[in-house]
Amino acid sequence: MYDFEARHIIEALRSGIPSRAVGQYFSEARPKIMKEVSDRLDQVRDHGKSSGMIISGKYGEGKTHLLNTVFNLAHSNNMVVSYLSLSKETPMDKLYLVYQKIIQNTYLPMRRQPGFMQELEKISAGSPLASEMLLYAAKQLETDKLYYLFRSYLNTEDSDEKFLLQADLEGDFIANAPLKKIYRRIFNQPVKYNTNFTKTRHCSDYFAFMSHLFIQMGYQGWVILIDETELMGRLGKKARLNAYRNMARFLLPERCLESTFTMFALSASYNEDVIEGKHEYENLAAIYPEEQEPARTVLNLLSNAPQLLPLTKAEINEILCKIQDFHGKAYDWTPDISVDSLTEATQYGGYLLRTKIRAAIEFLDQLYQYGKAGNTSVNELGKETFDEDVPSLEDLQ
Repeated sequence: MYDFEARHIIEALRSGIPSRAVGQYFSEARPKIMKEVSDRLDQVRDHGKSSGMIISGKYGEGKTHLLNTVFNLAHSNNMVVSYLSLSKETPMDKLYLVYQKIIQNTYLPMRRQPGFMQELEKISAGSPLASEMLLYAAKQLETDKLYYLFRSYLNTEDSDEKFLLQADLEGDFIANAPLKKIYRRIFNQPVKYNTNFTKTRHCSDYFAFMSHLFIQMGYQGWVILIDETELMGRLGKKARLNAYRNMARFLLPERCLESTFTMFALSASYNEDVIEGKHEYENLAAIYPEEQEPARTVLNLLSNAPQLLPLTKAEINEILCKIQDFHGKAYDWTPDISVDSLTEATQYGGYLLRTKIRAAIEFLDQLYQYGKAGNTSVNELGKETFDEDVPSLEDLQ
């Protein structure tokens, strides 16, 4: 009997594309970093202490897999998780674009699909949760725009208005004039901003509002996972420095959001290619001589980010044993071979972890399909060489 969950895992590993499912089942590696992450999550959950960290690693050494492992760990702790890969369309120097993408990729605990607006729709205008959020929006943020917006959202019965206000909460910001018009229609009162909202200056209000909302909704915290951080290096000089300033909001405890843990994944070459290669400290001193913080502290964190080391032989063997087990469940057979034989097969897969994994799966494919890999039968494993010309299951299907 085929195990379709096991087959999904094998196919995800074969493709080389990291997935949350793989992160759930292959979570034993990197015990030192995972222990630190677990401790940080405990601090958020038990004491509301926010923090952030950066990890670095070479291409193909498991950075994204680690983020997916943290994703599953956070969900098991009843935490909201947001997952974002930086890109040309979502650069770290434009926080309002980052916010929009983060909200689009926010997952409530144990949900497979992103989204949480359906939970907001359950909040009634007179509920304790609504009262708390309105008080917070009026008193604790830099601007009070979200007070007027959220109060309008809770009280409007017009579907078009509801759509516009919800889109604003998701990062498609409504202009001040239509918001004032909506508020006046509902309450017959004018809007009097304490500060006029602009998305380039006040987007941090939205992050703060959401972090407070998640706690008030009963979740244990908010975990934000940001991949491809090295793409900041493609920004212009001033934009990079602004990106570092924005990172401080997620990394430095005194600037962090409420009950939030953020992890950035970064290429190991960033320090050499960008911080040293583009003279970032000198750029900072030249452009912002009087206000180098918090960008300087963030540069220090980037320079000293812990690097993912290649897995030990024992860790690789543990992964290979698990792959062998999943392959057997996926195709309903018993691959009765030694881990040494499987390890030997991966030597032809290059030095990257993901290619070693794919080599192991191809080896198991051939044994399943033909009873041997190349000229090597199951009973002769380790005595012959591995023939890469034999087609895999992936080719035959």
